[in-house]
Amino acid sequence: MAGNKISLADWQAKMNPAGATAAVKDDTNLVYSTDSGKINAKPAVKPVAEAFADGAVRIRRETKGRGGKAVLTISGIAKPHDELVLLAARLKKKCACGGAVKDGVIEIQGDKRELVEQLLQAEGFKTKWAGG
Repeated sequence: MAGNKISLADWQAKMNPAGATAAVKDDTNLVYSTDSGKINAKPAVKPVAEAFADGAVRIRRETKGRGGKAVLTISGIAKPHDELVLLAARLKKKCACGGAVKDGVIEIQGDKRELVEQLLQAEGFKTKWAGG
């Protein structure tokens, strides 16, 4: 009876000939695999925000809902989220302040409109001030 025992790895190698698992992982309809578990489909990279019709980036100063603190919101940049995060990081570094990217809008803490406008124009964006 001892001669009939086989290890799990040997059994899997016997059941799955070489290269069979690679074909399973490329299946686009596959949701779960016993080999690797839950499979998350990678969505196509889409811009998070849409550009305005005139092609300008809007810089708006907001204080509502922020405890009276001024925050600049930069909208109208039609780029993927990863690129917006990198742009926000460069702006935060140059402005020496904090900020975030939320729903395709870059938020910069503080009222540094002139500096942000200069930096965005240096990056090649056409800018407009919006709001008050």
